Amino acid sequence: MEDERKPEEPPMEIFATNSSQDVCSVASEGEAKKKKKKKKKSDNIRMGLAVSGFVVSIAIIVLGFFLGAEAKKHKTTESNPSFRLPKTLQPTEYQVRLQPFVNGNYSIAGHVQVEMLVVQATSNITIHLADIVTHNETIQVRRYKAGVDKEGEQGEEVVVSSHEYDQVKEWYVAHLARELQVNDTVILSMSFTGLLNDQLKGFYRSTYTLPNGETVRLAVTFFSPINARRAFPCLDEPAMKARFKVSLARQTNMTARANMPLEATEPIPDQKGWVWDHFQTTLPMSTYLVAFLVSDFTSKSNGNVSVWSREAVLGEAEHALQIGPELIAFFEEYLNVTFPLPKMDLVALPDFAAGAMENWGLTTFREGTMLLPNRSSAGSLDRVETIMAHELAHQWFGNLVTAAWWEDILLKEGMASFMENIATEALRPTWGILDQMLLTVQGIMVSDALPSTHPVNQPVAKPSDIGQVFDTITYSKGMSVIRMMSHFLTEDTFRRGLIHYLNQYAYGSATQDDFWAVLTKVAREDGRLPASVTVKDVMDTWTRQSGYPVVTVARSEDGHTATLTQERFLLSGNITQEEKYQWWVPLSFTSANASNFTTEPALWMKNTEASVVLESLPGKEAWILFNLQGTGYFRVNYDKANWAAVTAQLLTDHEAIEMVSRAQLLDDALSLARGGRLSYETALGLNAYLAAETEYLPWTSALTALSYLEKMLTRTASYGYLRRYLLNLLEPLYASVGFEDDLSNPHLEQHKRSLAVAWACKLDHKQCVSKAVQYFGSWMTNDTEVSPNIKSTVYCTGVAKGGVEAWEGVWARYLETEVAREKLHLLQALGCSKEIWILSRYLDMAFTEGSGIRKQDINLVFSSVAENDVGRSLAWNFLRSNWEMIVSYYDTFSSAASLLISATAEFNTPIEMRELEVFVQDNAESLKTSSRAVKTALENADGNVAWMEKYYQVIKDWLQENAKMRELAKVMELKEKAKEKQMV
Repeated sequence: MEDERKPEEPPMEIFATNSSQDVCSVASEGEAKKKKKKKKKSDNIRMGLAVSGFVVSIAIIVLGFFLGAEAKKHKTTESNPSFRLPKTLQPTEYQVRLQPFVNGNYSIAGHVQVEMLVVQATSNITIHLADIVTHNETIQVRRYKAGVDKEGEQGEEVVVSSHEYDQVKEWYVAHLARELQVNDTVILSMSFTGLLNDQLKGFYRSTYTLPNGETVRLAVTFFSPINARRAFPCLDEPAMKARFKVSLARQTNMTARANMPLEATEPIPDQKGWVWDHFQTTLPMSTYLVAFLVSDFTSKSNGNVSVWSREAVLGEAEHALQIGPELIAFFEEYLNVTFPLPKMDLVALPDFAAGAMENWGLTTFREGTMLLPNRSSAGSLDRVETIMAHELAHQWFGNLVTAAWWEDILLKEGMASFMENIATEALRPTWGILDQMLLTVQGIMVSDALPSTHPVNQPVAKPSDIGQVFDTITYSKGMSVIRMMSHFLTEDTFRRGLIHYLNQYAYGSATQDDFWAVLTKVAREDGRLPASVTVKDVMDTWTRQSGYPVVTVARSEDGHTATLTQERFLLSGNITQEEKYQWWVPLSFTSANASNFTTEPALWMKNTEASVVLESLPGKEAWILFNLQGTGYFRVNYDKANWAAVTAQLLTDHEAIEMVSRAQLLDDALSLARGGRLSYETALGLNAYLAAETEYLPWTSALTALSYLEKMLTRTASYGYLRRYLLNLLEPLYASVGFEDDLSNPHLEQHKRSLAVAWACKLDHKQCVSKAVQYFGSWMTNDTEVSPNIKSTVYCTGVAKGGVEAWEGVWARYLETEVAREKLHLLQALGCSKEIWILSRYLDMAFTEGSGIRKQDINLVFSSVAENDVGRSLAWNFLRSNWEMIVSYYDTFSSAASLLISATAEFNTPIEMRELEVFVQDNAESLKTSSRAVKTALENADGNVAWMEKYYQVIKDWLQENAKMRELAKVMELKEKAKEKQMV
């Protein structure tokens, strides 16, 4: 990526003249003929116009002051304290005409016509808008009585008696001189001026640089969740579905794309080099799914699927072009619902706030989440394919059937997160994608074990709540509990329920309860639920309550009976339980005497039962296991004897326990120990069998859980003991896969090598570091390509060991390369430096316009420094010292509070805890909209401090004892060898 040098920008013209393409060219045909526009003082209200970053002329400053003063005359009323739109009107169709001056002053000349059905009698029309200046003299309201054919009819004009703007709610209100009656049709039309902002939301501008240094501009949308109102006035709520007829003006050297195919193109009168592109009318859809793109991108097609990107990287879109149609075909067959649109565009963008966005028919991605070079790592393949599957799953879950409100986001993000795995598994059956879902479950169970966690289904009481629901609980826990449900209903029943749900609510919206009702009907037909129990009964305990349980299994003295109890699981240091939660828990189990790892529940623990007793079990010498393959969203703890039996089985013949269940056991044991429910002696003792483990999934679960110990001890005197323990544990795995990468190896073998090499070099394994430095040097000197699966480790190790020369070399490669995924590798590696001044400069660059680092990559840069042992304190001090600047620069499109979590993730001393508390107190106002992230940071640090106080000495003693035992074993082994040699 080259330096983003901005061209000299002309001042923004609120009302553009003919010389800058008259904004009125977007008005209706009749209005376009009007050359004179009255600009009465009372006719223009400033609609939150964003002018940040512009060189604004004195004339516009004066006009802005004038319009702002006018807006103050119309006082905001709070007669309805809710920020939800009144339920009086239902939109049916929009006609949207926009002329974005991408290569001019970044203004947007717009006209919108909204047709609405009157649902309740009303004397006002309330719609959303933000960062828009209305031309109030153009606002018209026409009424058509029920049953009147609007074709050829003028309708009855309704006088707008006054205009009102509520800046907090982002409402425009047209107060009418007469009341509209139920079943009337009303059409509101207006012209307006908008702005192509630089905040990566709404209709925004972006740039990229050609090899010759020329800057190329483009305009694109990101409307989710509530930013369509920044492009055109609309009823910006998900259930307010309507059809959209979109027309975009563009220069003839550019291309326009929208949700639907192009219908017609016509020149714009008196504007040489400009044309209108008129697009087909959409199906009924939500405003947040509307999308536009005006660019010079090029494309390739495969049937009705096309990929769009910068010309230089279009070749990297071949993979997306191949799997896009395959995924659509899979979903059509699996869900028995045909994809309803005539085309699907997949667009790779140089600047995008989210990873991707499922706009119906025009799905957008960051370049790094869609594009793939010819030689890619197993991890990159997984990520690109699952993200593509996620966005295309949304075409059914979210687009065809939409969540009625943001509290029901499980129906959108939870379902897409689940279906991405189902689809990728179908296309790539050797990748183990369904098994790897367990890693997502285990990851979210850490943050969901903090008191600050929240339910999947959560009330959205104010606009700032909407952005906060798009978090890992929504995505990952949502996926996890749906995964659990698919197992207790069985896949066939669950799939049948999905088909019924999509058919029943197609082109409409649904609530979580609607979904449960459909599934209950199908489950009862198939006999998949206990008598008189509904899916809602079960799933409400998992989606409307915070956290999850630990099920404790206590066997009788002879082992033939077990008593099962449940209790909410919280991590160490967070032991207060203000509420007593109980869940409906599906229990699958097996035993050493009758090993069967089927996941269908054998019994249920009700949310009203204190305990469940299970009889006819084998004797105590035989192990039993519950929650097979970790399909239930809960942990399981056993008595000491059963843990001992499981450990013995793993050491004797680990394959007697199914592979996913082994991964579950390793994570449960270390998590239970961290939460104070199991001794570390037992949990770490379970790891002893790993010398014989050959599967990727158990190794990943074990090392991920052990990484908490590594983070806590990295700055302590005991780190040397831990490092030695981990290296001894890892040595057999590293030896089995080796450093040399081979892309012809099975997919999971590649994953395993990537894991082993990353950990070995992180722990300073001598041969691993030597190889990495050698490969890095060859790459820098001779441009020898580093194999994809070890690339991140080689780059990071090379920068860490190479000083300023290595850093500058990698930065130069970052600026030169056009490959998006390569840029991500390089940005990550640049944070691995051990030079404090270099890391300090790197952080400065991340928050400097034009430095070469895009805003979308700030979090990657910051976290790479914060995760570096040398950079951790530096990142925290940078955040504290520059908070106001960071909020101003970064909060335009994302929450700066996410940086707070990165900076404080490893805080584990009382002093660090106090520093965090003071920071939160001092910046309470700017952190208001990120309350959940702040609570997470505080509770995580509090838990770490408590863990250190309680377990540091325990771990230290265990590690020292383990080291002594290993030394003793080595001595005994040497003696045996010497004795054998003497005998010979």
